[in-house]
Amino acid sequence: MHEIKNIVIVGGGTAGWLTAGVIAARHQGRRAQGFTVTLVESPNVPIIGVGEGTWPTLRTTLRKIGVSETEFFRQCDAAFKQGARFNRWTTGAADDGYYHPLMLPQGFAQTNLVPHWLAAEDGESFCDAVTPQGRICDAGLAPKTVATAEFEGPANYAYHLDAGKFSSFLQRHCCEKLGVRHVLADVTDVHLTESGDIDRLETQQGVTIAGDLFVDCTGFAALLIGKTLGVGFRDCNDVLFCDTALAMQVPYDHPDDPIASHTISTAQSAGWIWDIGLPTRRGTGHVFSSSHTSVDEAERALREYVGPAARDLPVRRLAIRSGHREVFWKNNCVAVGLAAGFLEPLEASAIVLIELSAKIIAEQLPACREVMDPVARRYNDTTHYRWGRIIDFLKLHYSLTKRTDTDFWRDNQRAETIPDRLRELMSLWEYHAPWLHDEFDRAEEVFPSASYQYVLYGMGHRTMVPSGSFEADAEQAARLRRENKAYTDRLLHGLPQHRALIDKIVQHGLQPI
Repeated sequence: MHEIKNIVIVGGGTAGWLTAGVIAARHQGRRAQGFTVTLVESPNVPIIGVGEGTWPTLRTTLRKIGVSETEFFRQCDAAFKQGARFNRWTTGAADDGYYHPLMLPQGFAQTNLVPHWLAAEDGESFCDAVTPQGRICDAGLAPKTVATAEFEGPANYAYHLDAGKFSSFLQRHCCEKLGVRHVLADVTDVHLTESGDIDRLETQQGVTIAGDLFVDCTGFAALLIGKTLGVGFRDCNDVLFCDTALAMQVPYDHPDDPIASHTISTAQSAGWIWDIGLPTRRGTGHVFSSSHTSVDEAERALREYVGPAARDLPVRRLAIRSGHREVFWKNNCVAVGLAAGFLEPLEASAIVLIELSAKIIAEQLPACREVMDPVARRYNDTTHYRWGRIIDFLKLHYSLTKRTDTDFWRDNQRAETIPDRLRELMSLWEYHAPWLHDEFDRAEEVFPSASYQYVLYGMGHRTMVPSGSFEADAEQAARLRRENKAYTDRLLHGLPQHRALIDKIVQHGLQPI
């Protein structure tokens, strides 16, 4: 039996260090028996640093690897994220907007409130009718108070963060607290065994690194999974058209300017602009299709959005190749992060995919090489499913639009650009409102049915639910809406302003768990 006990991660950044932390924390009890996690990264390759938005899963991940939420805020220029607001996605009008919050609808496990909200026709948005979170964001409030325990809060939340600072923070934690070995070296050769497994790495600095399982976190270079093992890339640019991003970091006019506690996504003629508030700056950028607009036009739109502050600010250009590997785990190598694939950052799926991948690797780590192939097959099946569902969910935002003002929006509505599974679901949702696991196959969906509800009904979709089919729980639905209103009022009066809470966390810290 060839025991799997030496894990080698090639590449740093968020993907490498988050994966290292999750695996090392899970297997701390094996260190005395010789279990090792080694991370090799080049001192000469800059970190791309994409992904300032996260999902609530990161709270659980950070807690499991032993991170202090207070220190995370102090060192990562972090802010709270309570969802995303989508402006001008449906009609393009100035007042066109809706929220995709992170809280589930009130009483979600017991009652589907969609039919009752549709029947009420009282003018209240679906988000406001079922959750306080849109109102909290409108008021510029945080999701918790400084007296709340770390990683807890009355409103569900994720984070916005500085990706470069986050990687450095994770590096220190992994090396100092979890025993991860850090090797700064440039990989020059990858040696394979006769069976095609990776045996060892040779580096320019003369260090040889052997391992039992290799995790490719080398970003778009895909040094192990692509260049060495020859795994192909599956494009999805026929579904998701955006292929370029222009990023710009915008300073605040004043140090005490309010910080939005949600991502702001504003649709443009051939894409959309993101706006993410951190304590020290805003991260903005224009994601667009170069087939539908020029780089110069896209940059003009971004500078116009930012306003006078953008006059002297530099713009960084990033290429987006939407898609993923044909397989993610081949032989004794698994790709995580950009090496596995990349999609436009519309719903902050990059970091959550790293988390979910690292979680499976850590929890299902093969005991020996003899059982690695079955584990790899299961991993590939699960990961293919997740990428497919994320592609569906991103396309949903585009296919539901009523905009016809440019070729970009018209092309996104063409049936041949919509994945078959999404087309089938959209047909179903004409008469059946999504709820719980009706249309969703896995226990750990990246985007649960509640997310589909928020986007569908935020963008004006009307499900034609048969009259009388939902009357049995009408009384319960009315009670849940009353409870949501009362809960909204309590939070609006009890939560602090977003920046004020961050300042208190940095100065005084949160309550320990």
